[in-house]
Formats: sequence, structure tokens, C-alpha cells
Amino acid sequence: MTAKLIKGKEIAAEIRAEIKQQADVLKSEKSITPGLVTILVGENPASQSYVRAKQKTAHELGFHSIQENQPADTTEPDLLKLVEKYNIDPAIHGILVQLPLPKHINETKILYAIDPDKDVDGFHPVNVGRMVIGAPAYLPCTPYGIQQMLIRSGVQTEGAEVVIVGRSNIVGKPIANILLQKAAGANATVTVCHTRTKNMADHTRRADILIVAAGIPKAVTADMVKPGAVVVDVGVNEVGRTAEGKRILVGDVDFEPVSQIASAITPVPGGVGPMTITMLMLNTLQAAQRSAS
Repeated sequence: MTAKLIKGKEIAAEIRAEIKQQADVLKSEKSITPGLVTILVGENPASQSYVRAKQKTAHELGFHSIQENQPADTTEPDLLKLVEKYNIDPAIHGILVQLPLPKHINETKILYAIDPDKDVDGFHPVNVGRMVIGAPAYLPCTPYGIQQMLIRSGVQTEGAEVVIVGRSNIVGKPIANILLQKAAGANATVTVCHTRTKNMADHTRRADILIVAAGIPKAVTADMVKPGAVVVDVGVNEVGRTAEGKRILVGDVDFEPVSQIASAITPVPGGVGPMTITMLMLNTLQAAQRSAS
């Protein structure tokens, strides 16, 4: 058996078409254009690439988008003032401060300064709390994307045994909370494994849905996967370069052997990755829709 590929690129394109349609309706009926500001401090190449991709997508969807590039020596008080400027700007519905920030700036303090109603990254503790209790919230983008991939691929989560490898605040903990909820696309029984888990394979082999966000190349091997399981690989690890200098990327799952056992699997690249920016745009659209009502 060869697993069906869950192609995040195709699902993301489908969701972006829906976002564009809804944004156009919002403009025509309410004269509101979804507004997103991305704030970048310093010149980290990876961060610059991420921000460019976010801005490009926002422009393609017809959003009002602003890119704030700040020098690496920007002070914490100045950055807080910039965040406050957009907190009170009615044309901006979403604020994203690109991480990591320079070491002299307290990341937590900056993230907490963002108005929770404009926190389209879903990292503010108010939104985290709302997520945990099942109240309306902006969900963290990568976990939100994983849930949408499962829903739109026809994967049944209700009553399923879900095992998550990784307990980060960005992926592991949020996706556990999302899939625990008494709601459509959730209602799962969730186990979270991490670096201190004993006999991890005993847990992963029980999974109907296995979500791996360990940050370790090929950490999950075929002997750790139940036949017929759905496997979501969140990892993106550079393990070398081709002779032409192109990056060689692998996930946290040993793809080839696992794809012969699983019923469905996400590839790396082209799996979870394309969903993250798409869900950021969906959160921004929803923020604009809420401001309209």
C-alpha cells in the first residue's frame, strides 16, 4: 500500500480562493478591506523571506498590507510604540511581529502588547486561553492549518486516537487543544509525546492520526506507525545541499518507508508549510469581518 498524499499546496490554494471571494464581498458590502501589518526587526534572512511571502500573499488577496522594516538596534520602547500605533489604527485588523527578535528585546513583552483582537498569529495569552476553553479565538496558524488539512482531506477526527510528537507552544500544545474540543473537526482522544516520554513507539503505534513536530530529521520511523494511520509531518529540516546548491529538505518522519504503511501522509516540502501563511490570511479576514459587525 502506498499512502495518499495530503497536498497542503492544493488545499491552501482552495482556501485562498475562498478568502479572496469573502474579502471582495466585505469590500463591496461594507467598504472594508482586510488590513495586515507585518513588523520585521533586523535583517535575519529567513525572517525576511517569511515576511516577503506573507506580504506577497496579502497583496494577491487584495488586502491592505503594510511592511514595517525596523533596524536591528531598534529599542524595545520604540517597538512597543510601533505596535501601539497599529493597535489603534482602524485600517489594520491584523498585526504580526516576525520572530525571532534581537536579543535586547523581550519577545514576550512585545507579543503581549498586541491587541488580542488583532493577534492574527494566535500567540497572545488571551487567544490561547480562548482556544483552550473553546471560545472564539484566532488559532495559531500552523495548528489551524493542520486541522483544515484533516477536515478537507476527509480524515475523521471524532473518536480518533491522535498522538502528537512535540509539545511546543507553536504546534504541539495548540493542535492538542484544538483537536480535543467538543466541535466539528475535533472530538479526538489526544496523547502528547515529548523528549521525556518513555517507550514513545508504544504511544505512536496506537495513533489513528499521528502528528509529528519534533524538530528532528526522520525521528519517526516505519516501525513506530500503525498500518493505515494518517501521518502529518510538520518538520522541515535541511540535511545538506545538492551539487547546484539547492537545499535538501526532509521532515520529522522517514517518508519513504512510512508512506508504504500509512493510509495518508503529508509530504515535505509541500505539506503543512503552505497552510501556515494561508491561515494567517484567514485570521486577518476574520478580524476584518468582526470589525465590520
